[in-house]
Amino acid sequence: MIRRLAERELRTKFGTFTEILYYDGQAESIALVMGEVADADDVFCRVHSHCIGAHVFNSVECDCREQMAAAQAMIEQQGRGVIIWLDQEGKGNGHLALMQSIPYKKAGDPQSVAYEKAGFKADGRDYHAAAAILNDLSVRSVKLLANGSGKADELRELSIVVNGVIQLN
Repeated sequence: MIRRLAERELRTKFGTFTEILYYDGQAESIALVMGEVADADDVFCRVHSHCIGAHVFNSVECDCREQMAAAQAMIEQQGRGVIIWLDQEGKGNGHLALMQSIPYKKAGDPQSVAYEKAGFKADGRDYHAAAAILNDLSVRSVKLLANGSGKADELRELSIVVNGVIQLN
């Protein structure tokens, strides 16, 4: 079960969003909502996991920051949408996994393989909070802003109607 803790207006380079803070008993998640999304179909939606390297330290080793900016720009252009920020650093494995996977990544392994070689899951993320947030917002269906179909499949397994994936790059 997820609970709304607080909300406010958040002005960004991409327009004004409503920021809604949620808590599921273990972790906080944030929804950025632009426009009317309740009872709406094909709402642009980005489910974005925390990335301290890109978002705080301005790392150029990944494109998380660019993906977030692209999603915000697409939602601004559309006039409505939802970004769900999940506290799932390192594809849900944590920052230690990210740091320990770097040698494998530098050797040419894809990030998921690098995590496994470092002793972690290829992808340990969980989308239950994202599904609960979309349900709380009464979104009927989404068009997922992502660079692959994995998140869409996971959300569908959680009874979220995903009517397509829109590539961010």
